[in-house]
Amino acid sequence: MRRDGADVGWSLVVPLKPLVRAKSRLSAGVGEEFRPRLALAFALDTVAAALACADVRDVAVVTDDPVAGEHLAALGARIVPDAPANGLNAALAHGAAVVRAHRPGAPVAALNADLPALRPAELAAVLHSASLFPRAFLADAAYIGTTLLSATSGTELDPAFGGASRARHLASGACEIAAPGVVSVRRDVDTGADLRAALALGVGPYTAGQARVLPGWRERAGVSGGPGGGAPPQVRASGA
Repeated sequence: MRRDGADVGWSLVVPLKPLVRAKSRLSAGVGEEFRPRLALAFALDTVAAALACADVRDVAVVTDDPVAGEHLAALGARIVPDAPANGLNAALAHGAAVVRAHRPGAPVAALNADLPALRPAELAAVLHSASLFPRAFLADAAYIGTTLLSATSGTELDPAFGGASRARHLASGACEIAAPGVVSVRRDVDTGADLRAALALGVGPYTAGQARVLPGWRERAGVSGGPGGGAPPQVRASGA
């Protein structure tokens, strides 16, 4: 619900695998010990930024991970069990259905859980563009995948995430969002190189806290300086 009490705004659906399996490609860059910690940190920063966006009414996280669910619920997210247990797109369709069972006319957007540099103002710009089309999507930083897919009132989400999803969403008739200056909404993190790029943009406090204890974080963040030197990872201001 908007701060003035009106029942308006987007409902976001965020999918999150159990942390033991999340962000598997990141292990090569950060090590298996830190991979699940970072996966949770990414999700916490993503959801916190989404909830701080004036155009977002609520966030539903589809997950069966009890630890992640507890932390994300504490931020104000609704936790939706992954009842279909049939992969990412089934989880997103289920989450959208749960949202619309409570708000039948809700505009819904699926948002990746790995956007640790997400800025509320940039998300608002994307959602404003999305509101102009029945279905719309934003490509990731590589212009191969998708970080956000939207469906306005009366339109099914029809998600096709995974791999080269940009091409699939285009083929499905969704309009591609071309809003400038929304790099934080495109910057998902799957690899060590992606993490370096996100750290350079400035990440939220949960990811920054994990990055500070990562072995070699200065090199990952592109920070120069000798042993013991260098600045910590850039942290975006709360709600910025």
